[in-house]
Amino acid sequence: MPLPPYRVDYLPIVDRPVIRWPGGARVALWVAPNVEHYEYLPVFDGKRDPYPRSPYPDVQQYAYCDYGNRVGFWRMLEVMDKYGIRCTVSLNLAVLEHFPEVRDAMLARDWAYMSHGFYNTRYITTYTEAEERAFLKDNIDTLARQTGMRLKGFFGPSSTGTERTPDLLAEFGILYHCDWAHDDQPVPIKVKSGRLISVPYTFEINDGHVLRTYCEGEYFSRIIKAQFDTLYREGAESGRVMCIALHPFLIGQPHRIQHLDDALRHILSHEGVWLTTADEIAEYYLAHYYDQAAGHAARLAG
Repeated sequence: MPLPPYRVDYLPIVDRPVIRWPGGARVALWVAPNVEHYEYLPVFDGKRDPYPRSPYPDVQQYAYCDYGNRVGFWRMLEVMDKYGIRCTVSLNLAVLEHFPEVRDAMLARDWAYMSHGFYNTRYITTYTEAEERAFLKDNIDTLARQTGMRLKGFFGPSSTGTERTPDLLAEFGILYHCDWAHDDQPVPIKVKSGRLISVPYTFEINDGHVLRTYCEGEYFSRIIKAQFDTLYREGAESGRVMCIALHPFLIGQPHRIQHLDDALRHILSHEGVWLTTADEIAEYYLAHYYDQAAGHAARLAG
């Protein structure tokens, strides 16, 4: 029987089974550095141009992004180490081969890994089913070969995907999908077989949107703290998820890094914060709340 056109049931947050995080935490906090690689001479797929500003090579944009792996990552890493934060890296998997020093630094800190494709200049929107299957298998195999880790999460390269992507993710045993930044709690995603959930990602407190377009570091810190304060208050009733999404070439600039430190200091001064990874959030939700949420959705559907 074909799936309905909508992947996710509408479940008002005011009427859901209550979520309790480990230790009674109000907020499950995960930090998602997008550690990316942008190609100097990308291949245009005929639909979405990676560098529409000029003919290739667009040295300005390539070099701007390249700052992240050369400098910004290491500056950001100092702040993560200061607070003992084990990140969930949204990773262009080509980084593992192109930048082994970055790979080794992440491995030494036992970070979790969510695939963000191979390059942030290669999109999967135009893939056939066979191409997408081969792509996902390559994702899984590359991460295992380079890190020894199992791939549990996926965020499409530059937020791209196809209509079949959720079904294939579940088929390949991937637990969660982060393209669905539509909630403050995990929710089930409908798939043809198996189970898949959305773990809340963010485009609001995401330096890729805030710092690259209209605001600066002090404002970024202010909205992170405001986001946390609201979720912390609401989390007393039912647990919330908060993601802070970062890009080293943006937050790792010398004039901005202090503002990330300021925001994290505010959040981690509170009790009742589960400092965790997206992998752990997904596993905990699947073990304790997935069936409740699926049953609740079925009852609402009549």
